[in-house]
Amino acid sequence: MPSNLVVQPVADGVRLLTLHRPQALNALNTELLAELAAELDSAERDEHTRVVVITGNRKAFAAGADINEMAERDLVGILNDPRVAHWQRIGNFSKPLIAAVNGFALGGGCELVMCADIVIAGSDARFGQPEINLGIMPGAGGTQRLLRLVGKPLAMQMVLSGEAIDAQRALRAGLISEITQPELAVERALQVARAIAGKAPLAVRLAKEALLKAQDTDLASGLRFERHAFTLLAGTQDRDEGIRAFQEKRPAQFQGS
Repeated sequence: MPSNLVVQPVADGVRLLTLHRPQALNALNTELLAELAAELDSAERDEHTRVVVITGNRKAFAAGADINEMAERDLVGILNDPRVAHWQRIGNFSKPLIAAVNGFALGGGCELVMCADIVIAGSDARFGQPEINLGIMPGAGGTQRLLRLVGKPLAMQMVLSGEAIDAQRALRAGLISEITQPELAVERALQVARAIAGKAPLAVRLAKEALLKAQDTDLASGLRFERHAFTLLAGTQDRDEGIRAFQEKRPAQFQGS
């Protein structure tokens, strides 16, 4: 059983994962990242899990990497860092991933936020990449994803100065999707997750993939993928069910086929 991760039973198609290293502000050590990656792999295989929500606690979503663990690694250890594979597995999760963020989301915590598809933040949340203060730089997507999300000027300021931004600025910059009261962040994230979980699973997956294509391909290629995905969905039973349900004025019962 995970020791640094609280896993709630799947309900209404939603799996809730809570980072649980409160003594270290949920710092992302190798063990926690391994547990998180394994749990996402499990969610990927589970047909009953349609959306995953990740959260921390009221004080911190995750305050970065575990500095004490980093201090123990020499150059060889860094070159063979197992966390690289864990981050790749987290970043490649194909089902919708929602982050509910309160308090600090710094360094690896901010990078984990950027792996999410939707981010609901409490008004007390703060986001930053302070690695420069340690004489290093972000190493789990903190330069690449951040620039794509917030643009060059703000990404440069955050990474080169190490200064954090508050939830309001993160919202304006496009780093998060919504701000709520801190005590409501998790419930709002679960509300959004349940709404998505009620949609046709194949359509949700292909829609997510199409949206992500827009970040790493040209417009013509993205449009071709979108059209191909649209055509594939036209032949599904869920598409027929969705149209019938609309015509009959009833909720659709999607089966993922």
